[in-house]
Amino acid sequence: MIHPDRKHLVRTREMLAREMGMAMGAFRNKKPYAQPGFPAPISSAGARTLLWDGGQTAAFLVGEPVPDLPPDDDPSMLLDRQEAAAELGVTARTWDGYATDPRIASEAVDVQGVDHWPRGVVRAFRDGRPGKAAGSGRPKGSADAVPRGELRDRVAVLLDADPGITIAGVQEATGSAYATVQRVLAELRADRIGAVMKANPALSFEQAANRLGYPPAVHRGVRTVMEQGSASNQGASNH
Repeated sequence: MIHPDRKHLVRTREMLAREMGMAMGAFRNKKPYAQPGFPAPISSAGARTLLWDGGQTAAFLVGEPVPDLPPDDDPSMLLDRQEAAAELGVTARTWDGYATDPRIASEAVDVQGVDHWPRGVVRAFRDGRPGKAAGSGRPKGSADAVPRGELRDRVAVLLDADPGITIAGVQEATGSAYATVQRVLAELRADRIGAVMKANPALSFEQAANRLGYPPAVHRGVRTVMEQGSASNQGASNH
């Protein structure tokens, strides 16, 4: 995580290599950042892009004491995707879907090409999500958090990020009613399975569904949607 006041000090591997006067190939091979005492990355464990605090690395490279970073309990601290996911108790792939929500997307901060979000924004999103009671459907007459016209696109992004996402998971991300989410998820999966089967006629329904990463538990509902769509198209062609 990164203190917003130190965003300008953030360094990537490429920047460190230049500051150390090393070619990038040599930097990758020697991994000077792995030597004892070198400041730890400020990016999360397993992050796609490693980042360091330039104030710390500069001090280390000239043999000076490495300064401590500011306390990390500030709500303005910038979190990367893995840290934001951990804050919510979800997977990084699920966070990727949440990050498309306007409440999150509008607050993204680019730090050396890596999206970060203020901890306070992540927590506000967490606290604003539907509670467990939403699993059985929202009260009659209540409005969906995501307008119906936008819901399909939003669910498509969530499905891209996590093919096995559940109805409850989509509800948490969108605030939409159970029955609505169930229908949209099944329709999207049906459309995508149909496209795979059309492109690969030798594949069975199950093979296409498995190729897309859809869990067996959803196959029956998706197959029903596909069969209903096929029957509707057949009926229309007979008139």
